[in-house]
Amino acid sequence: MNLQQLEYILAVDKHRHFARAADACHVTQPTLSMMIHKLEDEYEIKIFDRTRQPVIPTEVGEKLIIQARKILQEAERFGEICIDMKENIRGELRIGIIPTIAPYLLPLFVSSFTQKYPEVLLKINELTTESILKQLENGSLDLGILVPLDNEQSWKVTPLYVEPFLVYSARSFEKNFVLAEEIDVNDLLLLEEGHCFRSQILKLCELRNKDSQRVQYNSGSLETLRNLVDQQLGITILPKLATLHFDEKQKSKLREFREPQPVRKVAILTKRDYIKEKLITALKNEIVLNLPTELTIENSIVVPLEL
Repeated sequence: MNLQQLEYILAVDKHRHFARAADACHVTQPTLSMMIHKLEDEYEIKIFDRTRQPVIPTEVGEKLIIQARKILQEAERFGEICIDMKENIRGELRIGIIPTIAPYLLPLFVSSFTQKYPEVLLKINELTTESILKQLENGSLDLGILVPLDNEQSWKVTPLYVEPFLVYSARSFEKNFVLAEEIDVNDLLLLEEGHCFRSQILKLCELRNKDSQRVQYNSGSLETLRNLVDQQLGITILPKLATLHFDEKQKSKLREFREPQPVRKVAILTKRDYIKEKLITALKNEIVLNLPTELTIENSIVVPLEL
């Protein structure tokens, strides 16, 4: 058995087709098939049922595929430890970031980080919290930038910043500070299901047990919600970072919540045994260095996140 054979097994499991798996591994199909056959003969087992289309793993094959994935992840960690022990910060960093953070945070640090660390390759994917957690678990991502659960014990949490929620409204409020209960849910515009920011707003405004028909519109992006408010079509709630580029007219539509202000905590999430410590530290430092000072407030309450 060797690592190459295990990579071939995972490729066939992913594509469920020997020819496509061979293409993905940049080898010929006979080469890939022969290497898998040799492994099967060595242990006198069948990993795949070749009589089925698409190809599927056998019962023992499913167990071996799980183990093969673990072995390859550990082999990758071997190299990562060697790289991390060197003085130069280099390597690949696979990042998952939630959509309500990505468009506002990434422009603040990506350019300066890549200039400062030219030997680091950033691979960034915009994903929901649920997808990030799954991909962290299976090793497809190195880290997530998101809003962690309050009592997160399964992961290593590296705090980045705290940002308040702001009301963005087409209609004017008599007061400069707003209470959550003063928001008319008939006018409230929300992100669609699957976004953790939506869950926080529902919790903040205590809408979970109210008639969902009273929420008029569900969007996939904060920018869409902002544009709708600009067209005098309702009220939405935005994180502070999403408002820093607003012009004066847009700023006039913002209202703060009365203290203690509701906020969300943004953090880097990794596995507890994650190896690339120098990379994570460099990334955190670069993010914090480029953050606006408005993102740290003292008198605040964290809105619980429920997935």
